[in-house]
Amino acid sequence: MPKNVPNNVIRPLGPLHSFALSAAALVAVAAGCGLSGGSSHTVGAFFSSPRKVSTIKHPVRKDARLAVLWVGQSCTLIQIDDKFVLTDPVFTTTVGQVSKRLVEPGLQPSNLPPIDAVLISHMHFDHLSLGSLAMIENKVRTLIMPRGGVTYLTDFRFPAIELRTWQGWEKDGLRVTAVPVDHVGLRYGIDAAWMTASFTGYVVEYHGFKVYFGGDTAYDPNDFIETQRRFTNIDVALLPIAPIAPASSMRSLYMDPREAVQAFFDLGARWMVPIHHSTFILGDDDPGEPLRQLEIARKRYDLGAREIAVLAIGEQRVFIKAGGKHEDLPKSEPPTVVPSPSPAPAKPDHVKSIPDDDRLD
Repeated sequence: MPKNVPNNVIRPLGPLHSFALSAAALVAVAAGCGLSGGSSHTVGAFFSSPRKVSTIKHPVRKDARLAVLWVGQSCTLIQIDDKFVLTDPVFTTTVGQVSKRLVEPGLQPSNLPPIDAVLISHMHFDHLSLGSLAMIENKVRTLIMPRGGVTYLTDFRFPAIELRTWQGWEKDGLRVTAVPVDHVGLRYGIDAAWMTASFTGYVVEYHGFKVYFGGDTAYDPNDFIETQRRFTNIDVALLPIAPIAPASSMRSLYMDPREAVQAFFDLGARWMVPIHHSTFILGDDDPGEPLRQLEIARKRYDLGAREIAVLAIGEQRVFIKAGGKHEDLPKSEPPTVVPSPSPAPAKPDHVKSIPDDDRLD
């Protein structure tokens, strides 16, 4: 370990390690976040360019204390006063050289400000995108990952830190804590036996504001309720809402929109921003289906002072304006939930999927 480097800062291994992982990828069944080769309604996406969107060239908001910009998938730019956090960055055109973007990134890497912390939720290729990290390497001050994650990095210049559940990292008042979620930590398939805990959510705290980032997760009320108990009065919850179909295989690993809304209440958050949809082909979902189901789910709840803020890719929302401050939600009981038609299936022993990054190193 180099001198003057904190104990929990881990330097990634170099080219030989990268080569070994690449070789393993060629013989392993790699994992992805519900990424699909596509059914009849999505095949056309492979022969067309990603849809263009209006992008923000100057994302730093002087009029904001708390703002979120959705770049696409689980990638968001969080601004809390003068601090910037980027979640699960993915800017590449394809993932796994198989799945193409449906929509261009909502922010170009060159327009990013210096990033105080990049958060990686788990190892799947559309969340840990090495090609995307290479694009923003000179802007990243610290990379934060779940246990075992640094194993998959090449030799980037920025420091990488692993956090176990409930462990925190803090610098200059910005605090990031790893919180429990229910997913899988494998990347290549062959690593399923030992990557059993390499997935996490995070709570970001600064100047009295709190943002929850769920990464990717199935619905486990215990995870969300315990997070709410330890982190009361969360301002914004970034929650995945897809893939949905086929439910028989997806529900053990992913929340559907109804479950995401329930998680929103479990967390006690003021705002929910849906993520992980409409960026790549996910499962067998029809285009727009996650948002349609989210609207149905929203109508089942009395949101009260809460709000579900649906952002378009490339859209930035200011939640607390300059001069504003955090305000607690009024005390209220959680809503009555319309039960699911069937219980979630048991988690399978292994997940068979396809690789989903532009680089297999």
